[in-house]
Amino acid sequence: MKQNTAGAEKKSALKRLFEIREFGVICALIIMVLLLSVFAESFFSASNFLTILRTVSTNGIIAVGVTFVILTGGIDLSVGSGLALCGAFAAATFNGTGSSVLAAVVALVTGLLLGLFNGVLIAFFDVPPFIQTLVTMTAARGIVYIFCDGTPIPEVGAFIGGIGRGRVLGIPNPVILTVIVFAAGWFLLNKTTLGRYVYAIGGNEECTKLSGVNVRRYKMMPYIISGVTSALACLILIGRLNSAQPSMGDKFEMDAIAAVVVGGTSLSGGSGTMVGTLVGALIIGVLMNGMNMLGVDSYAQYIVKGAVILFAVLLETRKNKNSK
Repeated sequence: MKQNTAGAEKKSALKRLFEIREFGVICALIIMVLLLSVFAESFFSASNFLTILRTVSTNGIIAVGVTFVILTGGIDLSVGSGLALCGAFAAATFNGTGSSVLAAVVALVTGLLLGLFNGVLIAFFDVPPFIQTLVTMTAARGIVYIFCDGTPIPEVGAFIGGIGRGRVLGIPNPVILTVIVFAAGWFLLNKTTLGRYVYAIGGNEECTKLSGVNVRRYKMMPYIISGVTSALACLILIGRLNSAQPSMGDKFEMDAIAAVVVGGTSLSGGSGTMVGTLVGALIIGVLMNGMNMLGVDSYAQYIVKGAVILFAVLLETRKNKNSK
């Protein structure tokens, strides 16, 4: 009798494991790491893993904000250009005042205002998210080039430099900041009213509105979060480079969306997790690192990345069809 009970408990535990939404992408990440450890020399090393985590940090932090947006059924194409604008304003502030802390604050406020701009027009003026964020992406990039006169702005100060290049107990600060941002994102998504309404809006916006929720306000908030996470990622990047370049953040929106989609978040909204996004960002980072180590042509890497995204979308589409 006890053996039967133990066997049932084992089966139940195994079933629960396979029911975990992130199980598939976690398995994919593990398999990828094992294969690259065999075929790519020096891949499986502590120093390389730290390199991957440091590289993933920028995209991972942006992906946290993009996760909130996509869960509502929206999209944010402006994160890359917004990052560049935040960086340009931050570097100019440091060069004008000599305060690296003030420069960081300016970057964060700029990101917040860009997100607010997108959020207000999408939530209160019913501009389609794709169109609105495309406009912001284009305009912000133009402003950056005009503001920088097409040339990098050097020097960002010790505080921002410490964010991008510093370490605590041997762990790079960008990695620590990424962990903090993901933890905050997980908490907001799973333990707050905002998170519950984000899922509800993405699942059925009309029903959520009829239930008395201020949909416009909660639809606006994810874009503000996305703007702030882009600014945080900007601090890492300009801190690492010790300059702000007008071309910074180019195609970053594609990498962030890729991480979110590969992590299992539905592009139609209402379904996805922050853990999945983290694993998705790691998959993209491990894939790019492994291809570099294997000497894969840089142009071919775009094709491989596109194939991975397409595969993730096809899996999501098939799963949605099966659930109906």
